[in-house]
Amino acid sequence: MEVSQLSLQTFSLQAVATAQLIVDKDKTITIAPQLDMQVLKRHVVPGEQVTKGQPLLTIGGADIAAAQADYINAATEWDRIKRMSPGTISASQRMQTEVNAELKRAILESIMMTPAQITALAKSPSSIGQFQLLASINGRVQQDVATVGQVLIAGTPLMQLTDESYLWVQAELTPLQADQVNMGSDVLVRVGSRTREGVIIGRSHEINAQTRTEQVLVRMANPGHDLHAGEFAELYLAANQGAEPLGFIVPDAALTRSGDGDWQVFIEQDGGFSAVEVSVVERQRGLSFIRGLVPQTRVVVSGAFFLASEQAKSGFDIHNH
Repeated sequence: MEVSQLSLQTFSLQAVATAQLIVDKDKTITIAPQLDMQVLKRHVVPGEQVTKGQPLLTIGGADIAAAQADYINAATEWDRIKRMSPGTISASQRMQTEVNAELKRAILESIMMTPAQITALAKSPSSIGQFQLLASINGRVQQDVATVGQVLIAGTPLMQLTDESYLWVQAELTPLQADQVNMGSDVLVRVGSRTREGVIIGRSHEINAQTRTEQVLVRMANPGHDLHAGEFAELYLAANQGAEPLGFIVPDAALTRSGDGDWQVFIEQDGGFSAVEVSVVERQRGLSFIRGLVPQTRVVVSGAFFLASEQAKSGFDIHNH
């Protein structure tokens, strides 16, 4: 049984576009060190949920060892220069030494060593030649292609980390539909039997020559991580202003018939469920636009048929289910 809290909506069940879920690129990291490397050890499996700082892979190789050695030498020299009395060496020589140390540090950062790892390296040169790639965000391991023993060129993507708490929805709109959307507008996203609200964050302003559609991007919360990139979806746009009075959109499965034949939904209250009659304004594609409830009402959107059966047996409100 699934319960959802309703909010007032002005979406049109007729203004619909096909869409697909993709990763939120603002919350996605590609692991691609910028030096030739060899994969020495794996610490995660594809699809694993990892936390920031968790080891992903151990990598090494001749180029990585050389870069680490160069940094240790440059950092040691810069530390020596910093301790000299003013005027011992020229300002230009001092700056050149500092710049060289920062350059060598930047190279280590480009292979995704963390500041803490770089500091530890300078204190322990014996660790030259390899290091652990650490997760820079909380996320899901995806597009994992790293194999132990592989020797890879600089910039080769090893895996991707994606924070699935938000997803993007990539929709194809007709030119007429696209002209009616605005940045920041609310939309309704339907994936299977589940519906979520999202916000328009971008549009391509370019018509595809083959499909004659324009691409629009929507950002959608996915707190339970129950939706995933690659799933197909439908996007419902807001109705024209004044065209549709406010109401609520629920799955058809939320509706049942009362004893006298009227439409009803079950609301959650006082530890149980009660049937409330509603008016159905429109039904399209497995969704219904209804009125007769107050905002923030908690409605059973899955399992209503079971509750209706229990109600028919008892004739009273259903509790403790």
